[in-house]
Amino acid sequence: MGKKRIVTTGGAEAGGAEKSVQVSSKKRVDSGILHVQSTYNNTKLMLTDKQGNALMWGSSGGAGFRGAKKGTPFAAAKVGETLALKAQNIGLREVDVVVKGVGSGRESAIRGFISKGVLISSIKDATPVPFNGPQPKKPRRV
Repeated sequence: MGKKRIVTTGGAEAGGAEKSVQVSSKKRVDSGILHVQSTYNNTKLMLTDKQGNALMWGSSGGAGFRGAKKGTPFAAAKVGETLALKAQNIGLREVDVVVKGVGSGRESAIRGFISKGVLISSIKDATPVPFNGPQPKKPRRV
């Protein structure tokens, strides 16, 4: 009726002990960079250290919002709050903010992040802007 499964109790205890050690040895960071990418459909936040190594991230879709609600300022604020709570667990006190995109969750994501007591030292807008834009078609030669 199928394979027989053998369960060992010693392996389960050792696995649980390793996990708790791994959680306690998390990286302690006092300052970092918060990257906010806001589109019309979603808002994504990523927290990195000063060198740019990713520490944690969150998005409106990952927070449980679906469809048109993902692009709202309320969803972005909720993502900012949850990411700030995670950041306080690793000792973060101060962030630089880099904002990219044109969505409606740009400002509210930052407001949600600072509502939990994290200080902001600078805000930079890195939204890509075209130099020339699309070129018009050339006239047809007959």
